[in-house]
Amino acid sequence: MAEVFDLFGNPVEAGTGKPGRPRKEATTEDRNKVKLLLAVGWSNDRIAAVLHMSLPTFRRNFFQELKFRGVARDMLDARRLELAMTAARAGNVGAMRQVDRLVEKFDQMEAERAYAGQKKEAPTEKVGKKVLDETLALDADAALMEELEQETRQSVRH
Repeated sequence: MAEVFDLFGNPVEAGTGKPGRPRKEATTEDRNKVKLLLAVGWSNDRIAAVLHMSLPTFRRNFFQELKFRGVARDMLDARRLELAMTAARAGNVGAMRQVDRLVEKFDQMEAERAYAGQKKEAPTEKVGKKVLDETLALDADAALMEELEQETRQSVRH
């Protein structure tokens, strides 16, 4: 029997929509697709919709992949660097440039993480509206007094 495909090129299962439909099983292609979509930040609901399955079925079939959601982007970047390095070793000049760009990007990300770790400011004390209004009034009064003193110094003749 010839395999039937939907509009997007996904195979349509023979028992779809009938009682006793066979259990949806994850393929290697689906697992790779889920890893990629997790790396670019898609939600579980969105990925499940793309794979034409319910959220509980998605979670059951891709439990192992979902455990690595936090590092999926790093794993993707590491794989890109690995492939670029392989091509660069073979003499591909474009791949050598790509390796340089990736290394610079990783250095910048590491510097940003280090900077973010150092810059921890103490939490500021919350100020109420009355205290804030009083502070602003005192600042305005001090500014007015300073302006009056400058005018007085300029107008005094000796």
